[in-house]
Amino acid sequence: MSHTDPERVEQVRANLRAARSRIEAACTDSGRDPEEVSLIAVTKTCPADDVRILASLGVTDVGENRDQEAAPKAEQTADLDLNWHFVGQLQSNKARSVARYADYVHSVDRAKIARTLGERAAAAERDITCLVQVNLDEDSRAGVIGSRGGVDPSDTLELADRVEEQERLSIGGVMAVAPIGGDPSQAFARLYEVACRLRDRYPRATVISAGMSGDLEAAIERGATHLRIGTALLGEREPIVG
Repeated sequence: MSHTDPERVEQVRANLRAARSRIEAACTDSGRDPEEVSLIAVTKTCPADDVRILASLGVTDVGENRDQEAAPKAEQTADLDLNWHFVGQLQSNKARSVARYADYVHSVDRAKIARTLGERAAAAERDITCLVQVNLDEDSRAGVIGSRGGVDPSDTLELADRVEEQERLSIGGVMAVAPIGGDPSQAFARLYEVACRLRDRYPRATVISAGMSGDLEAAIERGATHLRIGTALLGEREPIVG
């Protein structure tokens, strides 16, 4: 039986209020409707009780980076009506597990992952919306030390086609992480251009997953539709053991 600490509830409530205020202010500055921007609570290193607190406060989009954490948390909160977003690098050997609970996978970065995830989704009889992860590092490709992962922007449409070949997968848009030490606004502007090209081919692929606790304002300015917020909501937490 889970036990939610009243102090933790109030802490998360205050953090959520502050995050939403930042989002609303950024939308006002950018001339956007806050309704266009969805908040995904990234709960890595936080217990399932925090997921329950967030759900009680109206947050139903939950993100995780690691299957080892996500799978048990999804199982422990199966009674809640949540959308689970897998946002970390996906390894082929984790695709079977991820396909059982993820509604969205933000980190499709190669054709092999699209194929494997598609096979696992079909076996689990689940439909999954996939985002192509785009590498915004101007001077490095995925696999280079310092790279945040993802495909070269010019390869986005080809990978989206590979996603669409899978019966139980659909292309939903793009995701990226701002380069370390770079200008997030410039990086997210490049992502927006890629997103527009993808949407021209697949009109339903409207998701732009960009922006985290430290750069959400820049992401909103450049058209982000989904923000992946962890620290600003839940604070710095000790890693879960096991």
